Amino acid sequence: MLSTLRALWQADGTFPSGSFAFSGGLEGAIALRPGIPADDFAQLVAAIIRHRWATFDRVALVRAYRARGDLPAIAAVDHDVEAATLIAPLREGSRRNGASFLAAHARLGNELAGRLRAAIRVGDCHGHIAVMQGAVWSSVGLDETLAQMTSGYAAASGLITAAVRLGAVGVLRGQGVLSDCLPLIEQLAAMPIPDDAEMESLLPFLEVASARHAQADLKLFAN
Repeated sequence: MLSTLRALWQADGTFPSGSFAFSGGLEGAIALRPGIPADDFAQLVAAIIRHRWATFDRVALVRAYRARGDLPAIAAVDHDVEAATLIAPLREGSRRNGASFLAAHARLGNELAGRLRAAIRVGDCHGHIAVMQGAVWSSVGLDETLAQMTSGYAAASGLITAAVRLGAVGVLRGQGVLSDCLPLIEQLAAMPIPDDAEMESLLPFLEVASARHAQADLKLFAN
């Protein structure tokens, strides 16, 4: 039960991970299609979970989790994420979220978070959020499955929160979309990840939207 409570703690939107400033590319996507129908929005969120979180972020998280505090192994995963994230706002947002996540855990006394912050300062790590989550969550009592569930929920919840703040969906509609994502997250988290799994993501619409968003004169989110 304690591990479940710790998972709820980490998935809580009030945990200071810095994610409130980032939309994961959603602001750019909504700008390209203002007034997006509710069904299309639900499909977009499901596509991000299926084709970004499950095949990229989840793989990075699990590989870092399995490193069990081995800094060179964690850094290797982190470098792979850096190289594979081609769109600068998404890459920078991931690093900034990771830095905020580590700062919170370090201030709470997590020794591994402190070591990872030091590794980032000297350039050994970049600090991408999924990698930092996997590494730190292995040290706070979450098992691998719970770590994946927590990550998936946080990803979906963050998208819904961003959409509500952007006025793309109402609060109740957003919660309905989030509820519909839960079985999908459970299904995807049950898929095995081999130790040599490669990260992959195919969401060209979202990446184009994120690149355009970076040039926007007025924006609510950093990405």
